[in-house]
Amino acid sequence: MTNLATTFCSITFPNPFILPSGIITEIPAHKKAEESGAGGITTKSLTVEKREGYPIPRIIRFDQGFLNSVGFRGPGIKAGKDQVKNLIKSVKVPVIASIFSTRLTEIEILAKEIASISPSLIELDISCPHVEDEYSKALAMGEKTAYEAVKVAKKEVGKIPLIIKLSPNYSQVAQVAKACEEAGADAISAINTVGPGMIIDIKTKKPLLGNKRGGVSGPAILPIAVRCVYDIYESVKIPIIGIGGVTTLEDVLQMFMAGATLVGVGSATYTKGMKVFEELKQGLADYMAKENIKSLKDIIGIAHK
Repeated sequence: MTNLATTFCSITFPNPFILPSGIITEIPAHKKAEESGAGGITTKSLTVEKREGYPIPRIIRFDQGFLNSVGFRGPGIKAGKDQVKNLIKSVKVPVIASIFSTRLTEIEILAKEIASISPSLIELDISCPHVEDEYSKALAMGEKTAYEAVKVAKKEVGKIPLIIKLSPNYSQVAQVAKACEEAGADAISAINTVGPGMIIDIKTKKPLLGNKRGGVSGPAILPIAVRCVYDIYESVKIPIIGIGGVTTLEDVLQMFMAGATLVGVGSATYTKGMKVFEELKQGLADYMAKENIKSLKDIIGIAHK
């Protein structure tokens, strides 16, 4: 197979396909992604305190994708960082440790705690669309708030590359990405889920999700994700992880051409199973051989030329 090794923030990934945060909810189970061929793993976002999450059902499927409202169910940073540390020891691919808060004091704590276990990279999620009732407005919904969050986190993580996960729900996402870069971010992850959205059961006449509202993911959001990656690529010099609705090789190529260096494959692991990683790797290798493409660098951002 064609060599698909990819360098991102000076770290080598064996292939450009990563598992995004939140797809596997239990941290020890993330190893399944590596076993299935993923080139990198992003852990479920950790919060300061343990969270039980929102009422079930937390994930529902519709014709064009999924609605999810997990509510950051997790063990909290103290127990969670030990689980992430054990995961790092058990896999050979880079691990991106994800953290979430909308409060600067909590971001400081989370960044310091997760940096202490030295993951390959750290992702700061400032863009979840369905926890505003608890956490207030997402920090990604403005340049100033995003800048401040990055400043606080970067001070604590030191030399560990810091990725900022952004939202498609703010129309000026490229400007937010630029503000993050200026504050010291090493990379951008785009996009988080869209919404929140809602689906109503016409038989019970009630919303299907336990939390009523949830983030929209899956093929329905691919064009939004591609546009966000394209806009961000024109605004910043730091690398981008393209996430959102990627299911087929064509979707992957769109992400690369828009400007992504790594591609997150999330919802497709539900619809196709974890075998989707090997399927996409083989498809990409075949495409590169057929088109005589020697390096992924030759197609990243090519839609801008």
